[in-house]
Amino acid sequence: MTSTAFVKQLEGYGLTTAEILYRLPDHPGLLQAYVWQEYDLAPDFPVLNDFLAFWRRELAGPLHSVKVCHARLIKPAEFKAVDGVLTLH
Repeated sequence: MTSTAFVKQLEGYGLTTAEILYRLPDHPGLLQAYVWQEYDLAPDFPVLNDFLAFWRRELAGPLHSVKVCHARLIKPAEFKAVDGVLTLH
């Protein structure tokens, strides 16, 4: 049985990590950090945008900022041709 995460990677999804800073409802001068991680499609990030829409709609802590990092885990192999031969004694 194949995992859903592996299938998503084969479909072009990459691992997306977002650091979300938000203000505490009772203490708006303080920021709290939340780290979110899921497989998503760059550059539009539909899964992250859905989560942020849920956050704005359902949670009391207003968003301050979001930092996003994305990496495709399955990608073509890198190949470099070498012009020449090195012989060691």
